[in-house]
Amino acid sequence: MRKIVFIGSGAIATAIGDVLAEKNKDEIYLLSIEKEVIEMINTMHVNTSYFPKCQLSENLHATDDKNVLLEANVIFLAIPSTAVVGYLMENKDYINPTALVVNLAKGFGSGDQIIPDSIKSLIFNPFMTLKGPSFAREIINRQDTGLTAAATDECFYKIITDVFDGTMIRTDFTTDVTGVEYASILKNIYAIVIGMVDAHFDSANLRSIFITMALNEMRRLITTFGGDERTMYNYCGFGDFSLTSLNDMSRNRTLGLLIGKGFFNSCMSDSVVLEGRIAVDVFYKKLVDNNINVADFPLMNELYHVLNDKNYPTRNFIKNILKN
Repeated sequence: MRKIVFIGSGAIATAIGDVLAEKNKDEIYLLSIEKEVIEMINTMHVNTSYFPKCQLSENLHATDDKNVLLEANVIFLAIPSTAVVGYLMENKDYINPTALVVNLAKGFGSGDQIIPDSIKSLIFNPFMTLKGPSFAREIINRQDTGLTAAATDECFYKIITDVFDGTMIRTDFTTDVTGVEYASILKNIYAIVIGMVDAHFDSANLRSIFITMALNEMRRLITTFGGDERTMYNYCGFGDFSLTSLNDMSRNRTLGLLIGKGFFNSCMSDSVVLEGRIAVDVFYKKLVDNNINVADFPLMNELYHVLNDKNYPTRNFIKNILKN
């Protein structure tokens, strides 16, 4: 049996871990720092912090012993993106050097670097990123889910397809690791935009205009920073964008709705830590630092000013974009 370890015991780690544990084909562990969560999972087979009504598989184990990483065959990074680099820097000696490391975190790693670039000097393991339209609540309820697996070497895809064989999680594959990482960040930004549009107008026509503009900006930004525009047609691209921007379970869409309804101002901006909010500032700075005209990306540009300019009149957001 393989040993599969999820670093983290949050919603996505618990959901995917439970799916794999139900197969009873591999040893599945959640590596957690939360003593109460570990106790609940191991004794009562629940994680009430995220899924209070879901009974978890008895084959799903939780531990705080980092030595479990030394024997792991597959390691999923299932902690917030801002914590990944620090965690690996502190614990790299525990990582089995032959294990396939799979990144589930959606966001930047260190500064404006994507996670694969941030950690390549810390660990030298086989690496894969796994992203797509995947609400943890639906995964735990065994709803069919599509994820994009990306690795520079296609041979790693066989490992991940075997891991998910017999489950409701299906995958597609690309070697465009950079594009997949950027797509998973950008979709949060543009989900805020679509939320703002829907807060102002209940118009299918107008929403379609902004969805089209958003997809084009995402495609151009991915290629600008070294990705392949074809990645937009994988699960991680259009699929994840549509899930995040059009579904009210999305936190970033909800932020857009709140901004559009007026429940947000620049004084609150610094306290908002959602992925999309953080990513707007990072991408804006990347464009400026690379001497790229931010005005060529009107949705990104205007959203940056919404979040950073004091007393920005949000009622003008849509008008300012459409007048260009």
